[in-house]
Amino acid sequence: MVTGKQSMSPAAPLPVPGEHLNPATMPAHWLLARLGKKVMRPGGSELSDALLSGLAIGPGDDVVDLAPALGDTVRRVEAAGPHSFRGVERGRAEAERAQQLGGGRYECVVAEPEATGLPEGSASVVYGEACLSLETDDTKRAILGEAARLLRSGGRLGLHELLLTPDDIADEDKRRIETDLTRTVRVRARPLTLAEWTVLLEEAGFKIVQVHPAPLQLLAPGTLVRDEGWAGTLRLLGRTVRQPVVLGRIADLWRTIHRERRSLGAVVIIAARSDG
Repeated sequence: MVTGKQSMSPAAPLPVPGEHLNPATMPAHWLLARLGKKVMRPGGSELSDALLSGLAIGPGDDVVDLAPALGDTVRRVEAAGPHSFRGVERGRAEAERAQQLGGGRYECVVAEPEATGLPEGSASVVYGEACLSLETDDTKRAILGEAARLLRSGGRLGLHELLLTPDDIADEDKRRIETDLTRTVRVRARPLTLAEWTVLLEEAGFKIVQVHPAPLQLLAPGTLVRDEGWAGTLRLLGRTVRQPVVLGRIADLWRTIHRERRSLGAVVIIAARSDG
């Protein structure tokens, strides 16, 4: 049995999380991974750029990545040469994949993001991409509390998450979007407005430093090509159209995102752990 502090050893080929699940019912992000999508972030690689720019990771940093998923950002953080770099993933396959994509200083452990088992005050940077949006409010608070525990005073937190707009969006619209997303992605979805994200962060002891809102770009054609390249995009489309069940699910996901495009977006938030 894997413990919270057991790290994964590199092996080939790269594991694909969820590869043995039924494509008709598996979570949409693992379905996309099975099809070959490598970047699975709400705002695409452009918002990941904003995240990494805002965090300004360097050789003096001790970094913790909450839920590295397919590991694209892992390689970019590793290239920045931090002093130490650790990932935390719930699943063995996800942790193994991230471990293989990381370099010699990277270690990925299997643990819950709200209970990492890592030492208190051991990080100067904690970040997560799509780590909170598919969690309940209570779990969001627990994960942010764990991030605050890990960070030293003044440490930086980076989030790349789903965003609801505007701040005064009607409750019935919020409930409709949550219901549609949950049905489509097959995982409980709970995106927040910027005002709600701000309250959660401040309650957890963080002060917001930067905010970068953007459209939800997960399946936008231009983002697909930019993130996956032309060859990767064509492979993904070819695998999709050859499987009627998969095509139906991807089409449903695209329709949901398009239908809610005025209210559902993405955001990067850079925050600092407050003193005291």
